[in-house]
Amino acid sequence: MTTIATPYYLIDKQKLLRNMEKIAYVRQASGAKALLALKCFATWSVFDLMRDYMDGTTSSSLNEVRLGREKFGGETHAYSVAYADHEIDEVVSHADKIIFNSIGQFERFADRATDIACGLRLNPQVSSSSFDLADPARPFSRLGEWDVAKVETVMDRVTGFMIHNNCENADFDLFDRMLGQIEERFGTLLSRVDWVSLGGGIHFTGDDYPIDAFCARLKAFAERYGVQVYLEPGEASITRSTTLEVTVLDTLFNGKNLAIVDSSIEAHMLDLLIYRETAKIEPNEGGHTYMVCGKSCLAGDIFGEFRFPDELKVGDRISVQDAAGYTMVKKNWFNGVKMPSIAVRELDGTVKVVREFGFDDYAASLS
Repeated sequence: MTTIATPYYLIDKQKLLRNMEKIAYVRQASGAKALLALKCFATWSVFDLMRDYMDGTTSSSLNEVRLGREKFGGETHAYSVAYADHEIDEVVSHADKIIFNSIGQFERFADRATDIACGLRLNPQVSSSSFDLADPARPFSRLGEWDVAKVETVMDRVTGFMIHNNCENADFDLFDRMLGQIEERFGTLLSRVDWVSLGGGIHFTGDDYPIDAFCARLKAFAERYGVQVYLEPGEASITRSTTLEVTVLDTLFNGKNLAIVDSSIEAHMLDLLIYRETAKIEPNEGGHTYMVCGKSCLAGDIFGEFRFPDELKVGDRISVQDAAGYTMVKKNWFNGVKMPSIAVRELDGTVKVVREFGFDDYAASLS
């Protein structure tokens, strides 16, 4: 493994398997189906493992729904905030179910999706998000319909609903309360459809999550309304399965000890920058503190401050933890910084590089 040139993402199938087994348990105990949310993780080289534990995929675009159909299989759900006229037929050709974001989109395109199940996104106007940027229930949100009377006008053609209002929610009690609010608001509609997707953002694969209570709540919901429940785990599918492996290129002191590595949060872990979050490096202990910085020209390209047992020197390797979700799907060529390769540690411990990126990929991304 040490011969692989950094930077690279390293997906550990053994760690991924732990999440998959919890998802399989929830499926069995609750009756819910689980669809991988491709907006979070779409690295199809490990779909061979994941498809044995999940029912299919859900998407946010034509490219994602096609990827789900061709690379994952199983059930393929199509959703987009808005479809264009020129893409709707291809979207439908790859999907088992299509969820429209608005009644306007439903009225416009439902007649072109008569061979598959059609659903509608509902917005309960409550969510678990602490970030306005990611809050689907923010004021003036464009994400889904909330007026029951308006939804009534299309109920003769709607077979299901998608409701996504959990965001990094590790609190079962909060999930339970919000689901209760959904029932209060939309209960008269829920009993008239065949399926309900509760979206993603529920951290039920985390340590100490009350998974049996979660399963019981899902099962009771399904039985009360006579619906097939779907979950759309993204982060919950791949949490703690992947690292970003980097190398120290330079060290300096400018009031603090700095270490510059051959990667960039702007290019390779963009969510850290967007949400002003700090990367995770373990065990993050020792007597030497360094601010680990990316190599792009962005002044704020900083992974965070961490403790190490020894002084860092050029050539030292660092593993950035939890580097699967919203990373590879967002990576970009800012500054032309070398794109991380993608490597997989198989269940038998062997490591192989499944994708490398070079100048031709960089040039092809432009014109």
